[in-house]
Amino acid sequence: MSAVPEVGARVASVEAVAFGVPTDAPEGDGTFAWDHTTLVLVTVRTDDPVQPVGTGWTYAPAAAAGLVAELLAPVLVGRDPGDVDSAWLAMRRALRNAGRPGLGAMAVSAVDVALWDLSGRLLGVPLSRLWGADRDTVPVYGSGGFTTYDDDQTVRQLEGWLADGFGSVKIKIGESWGSCVDRDLARVELARRAVGDGVELFVDANGGYQEGQAVRVGRRLADHGVSWFEEPVTSDDPAALARVRRSLDCDVAAGEYCFEPVDAGRLLDADAVDCLQLDATRCGGYTGWFRAVALAEARHLQVSGHCAPYLHAPVAAATASLRHVEWFHDHVRIEQRLLDSPAPARGGELAPADGPGHGWTPRPEALAKFRIV
Repeated sequence: MSAVPEVGARVASVEAVAFGVPTDAPEGDGTFAWDHTTLVLVTVRTDDPVQPVGTGWTYAPAAAAGLVAELLAPVLVGRDPGDVDSAWLAMRRALRNAGRPGLGAMAVSAVDVALWDLSGRLLGVPLSRLWGADRDTVPVYGSGGFTTYDDDQTVRQLEGWLADGFGSVKIKIGESWGSCVDRDLARVELARRAVGDGVELFVDANGGYQEGQAVRVGRRLADHGVSWFEEPVTSDDPAALARVRRSLDCDVAAGEYCFEPVDAGRLLDADAVDCLQLDATRCGGYTGWFRAVALAEARHLQVSGHCAPYLHAPVAAATASLRHVEWFHDHVRIEQRLLDSPAPARGGELAPADGPGHGWTPRPEALAKFRIV
């Protein structure tokens, strides 16, 4: 993305705080389980105290806040906040010896989002309009259905999304690294009964299956009309993912662990996915998102936003190749608590905020009791 026009201000400070927010019930998927989610919130201020501030966030360990303070803030102070591309490159270079993938990329992501938010606010323009909005609302799908849920919890969640007008829903499978296939399939059957035949049903194994196992499960999923099989095997093995994809009729998706554009390139070069997932809280923020989108569009593939639906709303609205954004239960609950009056998704659509920047106003005080650093 091009830098926005210079606005005269300079970055004066970059601050990060972390909050560990408990889940509302135990949550788990094919390869992980958790009872809290950590959000790192970044605030960028200029040297003019009357000007607005920019905010961004990532779902990362609290250590990401330390990376922001130690390595990223020093290369940003004094810069034009509108020159976001230059800042993005400077942050990546600052992480050379610390390592860019993983924690480093998530720290960059939060700062990049904050810089874009600040730029939009200084110009008085919503980011979706600054980038060129392709749509007024963003399609979203309900996501949760954790392997730790019992049948009643799963059905209640699915029915809640149906009541809100969602036309697509997703549950987790691949429980315990693929060792509970019978329960996986029973839960898929349960989900199909709960939502009926007119709703798209997606599943996510979080890389829990082995290659042959994933193919066998995928063929059974066809009996229940599953149209989206996410990470049937680990995305660390694009070749295996591609072989699974070629063996199944449903769409195979992956990409949530793309920390850099080159990671997306590896999946795309292997023909491993039908739809590339991207997470702006991991892949380098909004700047990294657009760079990875360009790679997918060069191959005529759509992209899907992974989690963090409110953060993704403006960038998704400006992405012509967007398929949808994940309305992930855990992040929806946190973002609706953190942000000032965010509108809910209705009818399977989420509208970006009307205000300048990304349009959302975080209220850190709402999470104060969960602050870690």
